[in-house]
Amino acid sequence: MLRNWLPFEEPLVAIEQKIAELKALETTQDVDRSAEISALEEQALEVKKRIFSNLTPWDKVQLARHPRRPYTLDYLRLICDDFVELHGDRRYADDGAIVATLATMEGRSLAAIGQERGRTTRERQKRNFGSPHPEGYRKAIRVMKLAEKLGLPVLTFVDTSGAACLEEDEARGISESIAAAMLEMSRLRVPIIVTIIGEGGSGGAIGIGVGDRVLMLQFATYSVIAPEGCAAIIWRDSARAPEAAQLLRLTADEALRLGVADAVIPEPLGGAHRDCMGTAENIKKALIENLDELCALPLETLLANRYAKYRNLGLTADSKAPQAEQVDVPQPPTKRPRAPRKPKQ
Repeated sequence: MLRNWLPFEEPLVAIEQKIAELKALETTQDVDRSAEISALEEQALEVKKRIFSNLTPWDKVQLARHPRRPYTLDYLRLICDDFVELHGDRRYADDGAIVATLATMEGRSLAAIGQERGRTTRERQKRNFGSPHPEGYRKAIRVMKLAEKLGLPVLTFVDTSGAACLEEDEARGISESIAAAMLEMSRLRVPIIVTIIGEGGSGGAIGIGVGDRVLMLQFATYSVIAPEGCAAIIWRDSARAPEAAQLLRLTADEALRLGVADAVIPEPLGGAHRDCMGTAENIKKALIENLDELCALPLETLLANRYAKYRNLGLTADSKAPQAEQVDVPQPPTKRPRAPRKPKQ
């Protein structure tokens, strides 16, 4: 009965199951159980507050990976008026791990790109459990350039444990494709907002994670390596992953404090997996606010601020921060007009 729930959620799930059983009895036996249901609901609220106010970094890692947590397509269906998915990188194949769309939100046209894990076993296999192949990042680049051509802002949704790294992915240039996506995003001439909705893992996350604003859901994580991998490297013991999670500072609060994230989007009490609609509303509100601010900026200021943002990451107390207005942003090359051909004699 407690399948697909985390161990620390078990006391809460047990109460919720009792509430569901009593409500079913009310329907089938026509018996008034409202007093018992009300008492259990109050108890569930107290248990929920106690559990989710005392989460460790490892607990938040588990929440970011929760099997019931909403994914990119879940949010797109809720925050967008409509969207059309685009397929293929025009070079090799269509990667299901990355969803690339043209969409509208509150009447505003935009491009939305995100990592998708899939729900069923067949979907997860098709989408490689949310770990993109090189063609996934190349598809993302294609749609970003299309958005730039059309003057549309770009939204990206990060949710991956990392990029695919099998031999065939290395052969097709996974590292190059991630680097190329980062390069294109760094100089894309439209506003970009990145939202980390689940697990932001390694280069697979940063491949679509360069933007003017980086937002994180309250229980999302962002790290250069998974806690298990970190523990295996440092202590040769992946069982020490909870300790590694503490040291990696991968939670949304830590990312905000360190300047890696620009804002934390609150999740409803109990996490996004318990209230997908409420979480989507919070995301949509944050996206609209940030889009309004970014779209109001002159293009050169937008690009200069983006450049300075990433130059400022990792500065020490003795470092000198580059100023946005002093940054010389490279311009795309202009094509020289062809000289008219001389008529043949």
